[in-house]
Amino acid sequence: MRQALALLSAVLIVGCGAPEVDRAPGPSDDGSAVLASFPSNAPDHFGFGSDASAARVAMWDIDVKPDGEGLPPGSGTVAQGQRVFLTHCVACHGATGTEGPNDRLVGTAAWEQWPNGQTVGNYWPYATTLYDYIRRAMPQLTPGILTSNETYAVVGYILNMNGLVPADAVMDAATLPAVEMPARDRFVLDDREGGPEVR
Repeated sequence: MRQALALLSAVLIVGCGAPEVDRAPGPSDDGSAVLASFPSNAPDHFGFGSDASAARVAMWDIDVKPDGEGLPPGSGTVAQGQRVFLTHCVACHGATGTEGPNDRLVGTAAWEQWPNGQTVGNYWPYATTLYDYIRRAMPQLTPGILTSNETYAVVGYILNMNGLVPADAVMDAATLPAVEMPARDRFVLDDREGGPEVR
């Protein structure tokens, strides 16, 4: 025990008695002294990466707005969408879009009741958002593999399962924004003022 206390005392004495490191001139509380101690020969850049080309930016600039701006050329039918769904979506959403194990897609119960959770049919305010999301993020394990036509088709099929478009519907850049979603008027724009502007 005495040896342990002696060792601890020695460590504390050495630690407390260590000489103070020379500091760069300047105020000590605002961090400027620490910054001044960094090497002055640090490179302006590190020699990797490259500027984003216009073509590369365009690959990611694919957002679709509620009014349909940004939708690509192409089209798809509900029947074609069923085939896409059964190939790429059924494992996560079930054969009818209700079984899971992932999010339930189908359910048109009244907004106030929501017995089946938030689904495309009772929650999503814009049909164009469905296109935007599927194109970016689905199928979950291989996002981005669907063509524009396949994406239009599977969106049509999901909307049809929710009773929002007929079985003979054709989805494209003109018909998709025209779909009236049941929850459309349940969302309001954030018109608060006084904070930073968000674009």
